[in-house]
Amino acid sequence: MAVRVLSVASEAAPLVKTGGLADVAGALPAALAAEGIAVTTLLPGYPAVRAALKRPRVLGQWDALLGSPARLLEGRLGDHQLLVLDAPDLFAREGGPYADAAGRDWADNWRRFAAFARAAADIACAKTAAGRFDLVHAHDWQAGLVPAYLAFLHARAVPSVMTIHNMAFQGYFPAEIFGALGLPDAAWALDGVESYGGVGFLKAGMQLADAITTVSPTYAREIRSVEFGMGLEGVVLARAGRVHGILNGIDTAQWNPARDPHLAARYTAARLAARARNKRALEQEFALEPDDGPLFIVISRLTWQKGMDLLPGALGQLVALGGRLALLGSGDAEIEAALRAAAARHPGRIAVRIGYDEPLAHRMQGGGDAILVPSRFEPCGLTQLYGLAYGCVPVVARTGGLADTVIDANPAALTAGVATGVQMNAVSPEAIALAIDRTIELYARPDVWRRIQRNGMKADFSWNASGAAYAALYRALLAERA
Repeated sequence: MAVRVLSVASEAAPLVKTGGLADVAGALPAALAAEGIAVTTLLPGYPAVRAALKRPRVLGQWDALLGSPARLLEGRLGDHQLLVLDAPDLFAREGGPYADAAGRDWADNWRRFAAFARAAADIACAKTAAGRFDLVHAHDWQAGLVPAYLAFLHARAVPSVMTIHNMAFQGYFPAEIFGALGLPDAAWALDGVESYGGVGFLKAGMQLADAITTVSPTYAREIRSVEFGMGLEGVVLARAGRVHGILNGIDTAQWNPARDPHLAARYTAARLAARARNKRALEQEFALEPDDGPLFIVISRLTWQKGMDLLPGALGQLVALGGRLALLGSGDAEIEAALRAAAARHPGRIAVRIGYDEPLAHRMQGGGDAILVPSRFEPCGLTQLYGLAYGCVPVVARTGGLADTVIDANPAALTAGVATGVQMNAVSPEAIALAIDRTIELYARPDVWRRIQRNGMKADFSWNASGAAYAALYRALLAERA
């Protein structure tokens, strides 16, 4: 009989997406199905999610879920089972999943996602018609209280896994909210939900889950340090034997240049010449001067974490060396303004598109020569994996999942024929400029460049290995309980 897992996530592609968490939550169930794991995903009832349900079946209800009425609805997400917490007071509002249309966090986010976590714990323990689950997999701070509710209200009836997609987002709220969470007084403790005098949603999950995972092996090591632990490195060290780094995969059905409907020309590693049509189309779409020099791309949130505040300082060097840049992203207003100013200084050489457009992201990966990812920290990263799959050579910082997935084109790797990209040892304007310089030198050697592209395209970053690793972890936790 298949192991039944309840995956609890605040977003999942294609229904709702703000970042990589959605891609993981959307793709992992199919990978786990091949391992005999039956995943059901629980999502909040945002308007877009609610609208996607066709004739949903009601599996349960709460008269007052942290003060709000709610129903549990059943549907489908592609080929796998979907549960939706339909709580209009909490989730039926315009704007994003976590913030209003002006970008301000919803003031009641603590209540919204505490209710979501409480419902998840009830569902896992067969308090609804969804049946009983063998294990709960909670993702990020929005599901961080699931292990707490399981521990304090359900006597740890089922084991739980807490996955950290980004330690920078912890769900930290003032102590005053504790009384409204419906947890016993015993939960207000260092080994409970208390964190630095407040309530820490992610910290609670890390403290009380049966296992903690991060989305790359290197990030699992990095978060033991003050630099990357973001104040929770003590929890990581105390539970080191329960921390696992499992690299994310990508959905190879959605991200495959041989079948991608968004591209002007489809291609494979054996037919790289066809990429030229995509490059010409991308130049036209961004109003860039067409030439044979390297076309760099950036697809990113424009934030400090992503190193985007430093990118404008390296763009003069990029243009001086004959490169061009097409950028897609949004984020910090000052960074957006600095990048727009750089584009104004270098018309036809730098072009900036503020926002996010999934089909355009596909076209950029298919037409760009190299993708810049100068993150200060990166738990896993997906854009470099898409770049590898599309022959768009990643130029990355040596951190987290970037270090785990990109092999630097140093002399030894080039001689061995294994290089897949370019790494930078630091994140500064000078380091970014040096990495750009190295990339342009490699691009000027067509045979070497094609080898680097093909190496990346041959690498397997599907969910197969990651799915097997999660399945093994689940079964180990269930064996402990048995």
